[in-house]
Amino acid sequence: MSDPSKAAHVTIVMIEDDEGHARLIERNIRRAGVTNEIIPFQNGTAALSYLFGADGSGDTNARRALLVLLDLNLPDMSGVSILEKIKSNPNIRRSPVVILTTTDDEREIQRCYDLGANVYITKPVNYESFANAIRQLGLFVSVMQVPTTD
Repeated sequence: MSDPSKAAHVTIVMIEDDEGHARLIERNIRRAGVTNEIIPFQNGTAALSYLFGADGSGDTNARRALLVLLDLNLPDMSGVSILEKIKSNPNIRRSPVVILTTTDDEREIQRCYDLGANVYITKPVNYESFANAIRQLGLFVSVMQVPTTD
């Protein structure tokens, strides 16, 4: 059983270019009782710069507990490309990545799982479905254990 107090140390990195969607996601995460810090980015370039640090190695976040919420449709690069970069970096590849997007193409969903996505949630239009998905995400964050590298 994981230590619930550790959930407080998980930082949520939200990569979502649509401000309305970002506000809705954050509001529903809060409604689901998740109080973790959320760091929002509107494009992949800024998000990758944060995740990989100034030297591009990812070493600055190697020992931090991160959960990445990733939209696939970004203005400067594809979310799939970001997912590939995260999962191929030895310092942050264990960080869970939750795809949260409007794309429901089965091949795209399978590709994301093949690349290492932990969860794929299609943004539903229906509020109740979305709220349920966010509650499940809240449960995921609260029980998540991040492996430490010693």
